[in-house]
Amino acid sequence: MGTRGLRVLTVVSVLGMALTACTSGSASDSTGADGRTVVDGNGVSVTVPRSPARVVALSEPTLDGALALGVDVVGTTSGRGQGSVPGYLSDQADGIPIVASVAGPNIEQILVLKPDLIVTDGTVAADESVLGKLAGIAPTVFVSKKAADWKGAFTSLAEVLGKSAEAEKVLAGYASRVDEIRGKLGDHADDTVSIVRWGTGQPSVILKELPPSKVVADVGLRRPAAQDKDGLGHSTPVSRENLDQLDADWMFFGTLGGATNPQGGNTGTAVGVEASAKMLQDDALVTPGFTQLTAYRNKHVIPVDGSAWASAGGPFAATVILDQLGTALLN
Repeated sequence: MGTRGLRVLTVVSVLGMALTACTSGSASDSTGADGRTVVDGNGVSVTVPRSPARVVALSEPTLDGALALGVDVVGTTSGRGQGSVPGYLSDQADGIPIVASVAGPNIEQILVLKPDLIVTDGTVAADESVLGKLAGIAPTVFVSKKAADWKGAFTSLAEVLGKSAEAEKVLAGYASRVDEIRGKLGDHADDTVSIVRWGTGQPSVILKELPPSKVVADVGLRRPAAQDKDGLGHSTPVSRENLDQLDADWMFFGTLGGATNPQGGNTGTAVGVEASAKMLQDDALVTPGFTQLTAYRNKHVIPVDGSAWASAGGPFAATVILDQLGTALLN
């Protein structure tokens, strides 16, 4: 079995998705045999199918979450800074048509898919006019706002999809893996962790509200002072004169393949561990001061999959992050 296949097997095992044995919950009022009402992230009531069969997921978190819940996704978005689905979901989302990007959906392409439910969130461009056009195609639910906690957003998505019981199992699997890693940290339990997204010659840091930071906090690890704060829901640029803001006992270093763009509009394809390692070698190491950082001097700069660490996601992304944390700190 190849590395990618092993990764998928590990993620699915960790999430504990015994989906066929579950019955779904509902956080909505009944509106008939085939429909129910949910209240979305904007406080809008939307009537959705009880058992949606053709779901279009227009953001990375809604795609991740829908796949983790075993839902049939018929159309989705390209990953932030990528030309295809998020790199860490390349196996799970293989063959799903791309009908959107972080900049917005392609209404004509979505219309052709004949979805019975569309889900999106604040991590992508989705103003009222866009949501109105989508709602003209199928019931459209704005699941959660930008910078929402990934677990809460996933739980809300599960309610929309009628998969609340399944979501509880997924989150229980994640919590079990967190406990396993946290219990083995030993001397590393008080270490600090920096999460760096690197574009062409320009670093950014991932602050507390984003999923990778939440995972690090779940494991009980600390952030350096400059990163131990909330931001605006995307990576925050750091000037070369302030590289000390990147430093910690450990640095997890990811790239999305293009120049750093806080609005997420770059279109590169290099996102995995190998791409991050190349960026570290070719760019970060020629940046004055980088090699003086504690993490670098201690050989604790860890190239990671930027599509999971440097963007938005759900339980699959969280599990990738957990696995890479565990591999670094427990070996």
